[in-house]
Amino acid sequence: MKEFRADLHVHTVLSPCAEVEMIPPLIVQEALKYKIDIIAITDHNASANVHAVQKAAHGTSLKVLAGMEVQSREEVHLLCLFENLNELAIWQSMVDEALPEMQNNADLFGEQYVVDESGELIHIEPRMLLTSVHFSIDEIFKQVNALGGLVIPAHVNRSSNGLFPTLGLLSDKWPILALEISRHLTPEKAINIFPAIQGIPLIQSGDVHQLDQFLGTTIFTLAKPTIEEIRMAFKGENGRNVYIQPKQIA
Repeated sequence: MKEFRADLHVHTVLSPCAEVEMIPPLIVQEALKYKIDIIAITDHNASANVHAVQKAAHGTSLKVLAGMEVQSREEVHLLCLFENLNELAIWQSMVDEALPEMQNNADLFGEQYVVDESGELIHIEPRMLLTSVHFSIDEIFKQVNALGGLVIPAHVNRSSNGLFPTLGLLSDKWPILALEISRHLTPEKAINIFPAIQGIPLIQSGDVHQLDQFLGTTIFTLAKPTIEEIRMAFKGENGRNVYIQPKQIA
C-alpha cells in the first residue's frame, strides 16, 4: 500500500472560463510541483483533452485519470471518472446526444480549445458546453456505473451547481460512495452544515481552472492509482482509505 496525493477535479482549455495556460504540459508540470500523484481531467460536459494530458504525463510519476464534470438536468455538477478512454468515449457519445444544440458564446465564456499533448491547437469546440445535459442525476449514476465508472457529486456545498444549495437533499436512489467539498471548507464544518453527509467519505479538490489552484489535500491509501482502487478506498476495503489533510486547507 502507498499514499497518493490527489486532485480529482482539473479543467483544461476545453472548459468554458478556464485560463489559457491550462494546457497539458503546464498542467502536468504544475501538478508535479505540488507533489500531486493523481489528477483527473474533468472538463465540463467534454473529454477531448483527456488523452492529450495523459500523453503529456507519459514518463512522469503523475497518473492522469479519465473523467468529465457533467451538469445534470437539475443543474448539479457531478464528477464522472473512468478506468480507461474506451469507457469515457462511450459516455462522451451519450453526453453529446444529451447536450442541447446551442452555440458557445465565446465573448462571454471564452473559446473552448481542443489541443494536443504539447498544447498546440487542434480545433475549437463550437457547441456550448457550459449548460445542462438532458440526463437527471438518477440517470447519470445509473449510466456511468453501468459503464464501470464512478460518480462523485462535485463541490456539494457551493451555491452555484452544488448539490445541497441546488436540491437540499441526498436521495436514497443515488449509490453515493463519496462527496466532494470545496477548498475553503473543512470536513468538520461540512458535516456541521450538512448533517446528511455524516459517514460518507469526502474528498477535496481544487476545481482547477488556473495553474495556481491545485490543492492536493486528498490522500488515498491504495495499492495502485486506479478507479477500482479508489472505489475500494471509499468503501474502506482491504486497507484502502481516503482522508483530507487538514494542514493544507486554505
